[in-house]
Amino acid sequence: MNSNEQITTLPDTQNLTDIREIPIDKVGVKNLKYPIAVLDKECELQHTIATITMTVDLPKEFKGTHMSRFVEILQNENREIHVDSIYSILEKMQERLHATRSHIEMEFPYFKRKSAPVTGKNSLIDYIVNFHAMRNHKTKDFIMTVKVPVTTLCPCSKSISKYGAHNQRGEVTVSVRFENMVWIEDLISIVESSASSELYSLLKREDEKFVTERAYENPVFVEDLVRNIVVKLKQNPEIIWYKVEAENFESIHNHNAYACIVSGE
Repeated sequence: MNSNEQITTLPDTQNLTDIREIPIDKVGVKNLKYPIAVLDKECELQHTIATITMTVDLPKEFKGTHMSRFVEILQNENREIHVDSIYSILEKMQERLHATRSHIEMEFPYFKRKSAPVTGKNSLIDYIVNFHAMRNHKTKDFIMTVKVPVTTLCPCSKSISKYGAHNQRGEVTVSVRFENMVWIEDLISIVESSASSELYSLLKREDEKFVTERAYENPVFVEDLVRNIVVKLKQNPEIIWYKVEAENFESIHNHNAYACIVSGE
């Protein structure tokens, strides 16, 4: 018997019948690193590395799915995934894994060049972006999430203190569904313009003075922050659904402050 004959006779355990009759909602691979290309408003295209999760549903009669096929599908996209091929990947997952629903989630660092507010010194700052796409039969869904670090200054602390006000770094998470095109950079700008101040990677003394005073002049609670963002999201006709979360890593409390708004709730 040659090696090819040996391979064809190996048992396919995943295809065995499972007697428990319990379907699985999602099964697949997580924490898979792969290069991707994302549209960049300033530079047309940005190349980065995504951490990818790929899953499908599994009917109750099958013991397991074929994990290797997820990786094969991804590797067939050559050396880099372009975001506009996401639904093609989801369709291939359904076909090769005999699934009704397929999901792919990509989380990656996204870099934006920023100029310091006074000196104009340029530097790159990173944000976390997540794409979650789903295909159910032929129905499609896509959610884009952006995590943006900001500075917030407490209005209450400012109103009761003689010498200043406590401020802290916060993190805003914005998720949106949209009709046509929404730029990552536009969501970042909406968040940063709604906080006490945006963050920078490089600040000289003149810039630090400006940022500190700007935050002091624009105090916001987490409640103000999420409301400010939602007002601006509603002005974009392309956005059909949103979820906005703000979390302050409090500088004078041993807990964080949190607020959330979901459209339609």
